[in-house]
Amino acid sequence: MLCALAPGSALLCGCRSVPPPKRPAELSGSSQWVAPTNYAGTNQCGGVFLHFPKEGQKFSFWTKCNPVWWFGNADDPEPPENYRKGKCCRQFMWRMRNPCHNFTFFILGIEDKPHVRTGKYPGKVANPNGGWNWAVCKYKRLRLPFVDYKRGRFEFYCGWRNGGNFGMKLNFRQGKPKKAKENLTQSSQIQAQFSDTPMFILYNR
Repeated sequence: MLCALAPGSALLCGCRSVPPPKRPAELSGSSQWVAPTNYAGTNQCGGVFLHFPKEGQKFSFWTKCNPVWWFGNADDPEPPENYRKGKCCRQFMWRMRNPCHNFTFFILGIEDKPHVRTGKYPGKVANPNGGWNWAVCKYKRLRLPFVDYKRGRFEFYCGWRNGGNFGMKLNFRQGKPKKAKENLTQSSQIQAQFSDTPMFILYNR
């Protein structure tokens, strides 16, 4: 068994160790996207995505060795006020909503580690223009790949997302884009704005 796992593990390791990025003093969030030279818009590819863990995302080695902890949610242990308000089994249903959060984020994933992500659209999950997107999370000698394909209402992805957590998705009929409400006034034109339907995701905040 160990002989079979060794070649696969070697594919996730790079020859050169990439030092974890340092958090800029002006950065207030947990992530930062650095645009490439001559960048002109959000739908252009390239650049580097830097991820920095939150202050509360510091877990000891012994905490991660506890299998019971794997099935918890260290980021959001309590449901928000508007979740199933007044309904029974509220706490239980919140935990069942994403029962393997800690496992995919902090055991398989590197959400709690500062790392660099490079690729076609490193700051995104899907290609904003449709089609393929790929990226690699780099933490020291670790290389964690990601691939996504989106066309119309179909989307598939597998690998380590832009926060460093592991995820998989296969959806043949995603929700259609929602048409925003129009504000009708005598002095303004009627405009229709469209926004992407939110996806079921494991790490986005």
